[in-house]
Amino acid sequence: EVQVAESGGGSVQAGGSLRLSCVASGFSFGDYAVGWFRQAPGKEREFVSAIIWSTGNTYYGEFMKDQFTISGDNAQKTIFLQMTNLKPDDTAVYFCVGDPSGWGRRAVNWDYWGQGTQVTASS
Repeated sequence: EVQVAESGGGSVQAGGSLRLSCVASGFSFGDYAVGWFRQAPGKEREFVSAIIWSTGNTYYGEFMKDQFTISGDNAQKTIFLQMTNLKPDDTAVYFCVGDPSGWGRRAVNWDYWGQGTQVTASS
């Protein structure tokens, strides 16, 4: 069974940093795209970042590349999202996602979702 599980959320002051982790089981990163979405209250899920393990290519949502960095450890089956200079607008539930057939900027493009981890940045 394919599963992804996030951790590392929390509360920070504006300008602070957090690193999220996502552990995968049931599949090899080499065969999948893995990434992150977020959902703020009252808003749709928003693409944050993705990595294609077989090529090393990374992708980011609009305006996110300056704040967020995706990386991972295939041996540990773990990906990370390093978040810096967090703002109140970054407050959301962050979801780890995986898919065997590629990546996309829409939530419907991804088959496997974690439960989410809350990130709160306060001013």
